[in-house]
Amino acid sequence: MSSLSSATQKFLTTYKKDTPLSLKLIDVYLVYIMATGIAQFIYMLLAGTFPYNSFLAGFISTVGSFVLAVNLRIQTNAQNKDQFTTVSPERAFADFAFCSLLLHFFCVNYLG
Repeated sequence: MSSLSSATQKFLTTYKKDTPLSLKLIDVYLVYIMATGIAQFIYMLLAGTFPYNSFLAGFISTVGSFVLAVNLRIQTNAQNKDQFTTVSPERAFADFAFCSLLLHFFCVNYLG
């Protein structure tokens, strides 16, 4: 158990020291989206699936937003700069914003 504690402590120390603020903000957004998806799933288990389109649209929106945010994090990470030579951080954010709007348009349209 002490090795798990020391590994966690080392991870947190390194994360706080080496991770840029922009990536930390994306990570907070990812945790929020994951918590929202878990809450939606638990609510569906407890309350049922009567308006199934509503649950499905909300859950698809959550999963899609998570995937888009992970892609944004990967593309804006300085360690991955050599893999995304043609994509600037501004372009990555613009792609994220456009695809997010498109995703939410389809989710709202799916609600009926």
